[in-house]
Amino acid sequence: MTTELMRDFGISASQLGNFSAVYFYAYIAMQIPTGVLVDSWGARRLLIGGAIAAAAGTCLFGATNSYAVASIGRLIVGAATAVGWVVTLKLATHWFPRQRFAMLSGLGLMMGNVGALVAQVPLRVLVEQFGWRAVAFGSAGVVLAVGAAAWAVVTNDPLERGFRSCAPVELQRAHLTIGQLLREFPTIFTYRNTWLIFLAQGGFVGAMLSFTGLWGPTYLRQRFTLTPTEAAAVCSVMIVCWAVASPIAGYLSDTIGRRKPIYLGGALVSAAGWSTLFFAPLPLAAFTVVAAITSFACGAVVLGFAFAKESVPVQLLGTISGAINVGNMLGPTILQPAIGRVLDQRWAGAMSNGVRVYSVDAFQAGFAMIAVWSVLTCVLIACTRETRCRPTV
Repeated sequence: MTTELMRDFGISASQLGNFSAVYFYAYIAMQIPTGVLVDSWGARRLLIGGAIAAAAGTCLFGATNSYAVASIGRLIVGAATAVGWVVTLKLATHWFPRQRFAMLSGLGLMMGNVGALVAQVPLRVLVEQFGWRAVAFGSAGVVLAVGAAAWAVVTNDPLERGFRSCAPVELQRAHLTIGQLLREFPTIFTYRNTWLIFLAQGGFVGAMLSFTGLWGPTYLRQRFTLTPTEAAAVCSVMIVCWAVASPIAGYLSDTIGRRKPIYLGGALVSAAGWSTLFFAPLPLAAFTVVAAITSFACGAVVLGFAFAKESVPVQLLGTISGAINVGNMLGPTILQPAIGRVLDQRWAGAMSNGVRVYSVDAFQAGFAMIAVWSVLTCVLIACTRETRCRPTV
């Protein structure tokens, strides 16, 4: 719904990029606190509170005509939804065997991408039918339902229900205090793999979210003269491939007992794929095939969490998950507004229905940043040390 937002708020590509990035600013800012709090307070409390706050922010976004107020609403949503992924990984650590952590991380990412998939063609159809504001209020209702389900179902550890816990013994019965976690937090970046993975993750996630989540549909409409629904369908194919690949990558890594080969292989294929998509003169059918392969390769991103988890002390599992997720979101936080600025700089003055129209060349100039970060991701992963799917600290 980029066109609707640009029209209703009267904003340019740079402003839209900044508006989208506000979510990631808040999301990143909350990752480390979330990691610390989930290690100290437990998962259930954070999940319920996050759902309530996300619903409130979504309602604020849908109700206002002010760009500034809408940005505040998006800021609240970003901060609130920051708890979701870290809580998921924390619960997986307590409820499932260590040998299945990467696969479960992949399943979690796949479910997250189901939401991204709904935000393509289904969302486009709903926006055309009911308007984006009504869709925003409906989304808030769904999030509240998730919070209610968390209150009714989620338990921090199997021990609370009388079952055997799968968590390391250090995590089963007591949480570290916030003070202890804050004192130990800086040490996670003294481990070589942590900062390499931290920087590498943004290459995968930044590329996917910047393209499928913001600029891709508009680019596809301009390059291939597609309708909004057709462009959303191409992005949906990419999201499905990304979602399906995540648990497969996790399962294969757990099965062969190694992280680096699949992680690096995905980075190499995705780097080649993004460059081909943006700079090769592909017809639509070939573009879609290459986009599907590229997105599938990006599914290797899920291995970064298991890789990093095995590289730090066990009591910092929630904190390292939050830290690596910051790395994930650095990608879209930087790339989305940066691409928007490039588009505005190269805008030739064309307008359509009160919205700026950007050329394919302008998009290619902006997307070059995706290609460069993808190559950097390959270099960073090549420098990591294999953990062989076992804790190394």
